[in-house]
Amino acid sequence: MIKYKLICKGCKKSFNSWFSSSKEFERLKKMKLLNCNFCDSLTVEKSLMAPNVINSIKENSKSKNYEIEKLRKVKKEIRKYQSFIKNNLEYVGEKFTFEARSIHYNSKKKTKGIYGKATMEQLKELKEEGIETQSIPWIEDKEN
Repeated sequence: MIKYKLICKGCKKSFNSWFSSSKEFERLKKMKLLNCNFCDSLTVEKSLMAPNVINSIKENSKSKNYEIEKLRKVKKEIRKYQSFIKNNLEYVGEKFTFEARSIHYNSKKKTKGIYGKATMEQLKELKEEGIETQSIPWIEDKEN
């Protein structure tokens, strides 16, 4: 995991965010899935960050162990949510926005909840149409 300080080119505000790797940050940025926490703009960039320096090796070791344990707990909780979602909702993949609209506008269509993939722009469009969605972090099964 890596923590970046991000800055929004739109509203000029900065905020921190965690990513599984620097490649993951780049992938999400390319797919336009990174948005500003304050204005929802997609013009988010990495900002300069100072390294976190700790005076003693012992303190550094304790801090790293604490952060690793904290990360494990977060990943465990995310996997619990994912398990619940996989067991109780229907996966529709890239057709998420189509299926969400279909369910919303066709009151006769009975279906259990759905989950899938959508860009931030697609989610924003659904929200503007009054269709409620939720975005959650997703850990791929192949990751440790």
